[in-house]
Amino acid sequence: MGVNSITLVGRAGRDPEVRYFESGSMVANLTLAVNRRSSGDEPDWFNLEIWGKQAQVAADYVRKGSLLGIIGSFKLDRWTDKSSGEERSKPVIRVDRLELLGSKRDAEASGGGSFGGGFGGGEPSDEEVPF
Repeated sequence: MGVNSITLVGRAGRDPEVRYFESGSMVANLTLAVNRRSSGDEPDWFNLEIWGKQAQVAADYVRKGSLLGIIGSFKLDRWTDKSSGEERSKPVIRVDRLELLGSKRDAEASGGGSFGGGFGGGEPSDEEVPF
């Protein structure tokens, strides 16, 4: 049995790029910067791929600099470069769960508007606080 699970907390490196398909599905792609423990180190950058309803949430509420928590899995996208014919690959995190961790004020300051639908944003209720 194998395990392929990744949990990250970081800031969006750019606004999501959203694509819609004829089938009605959608995908949002963006980058996530995750700081290392040592303050002098450069952050690690991850490419995120978000599908379905969570892609819509990302499109509506995530902006460059938004604080995000994600749970997902690692995958390696592979393709043949059309111009050179070389095999190429890119590591991608396919997001299974997206949490908007910044405050409502942070979202409004970055132009994201208010959070809706109780999806990981805004203030948690007393029942959601684990302590």
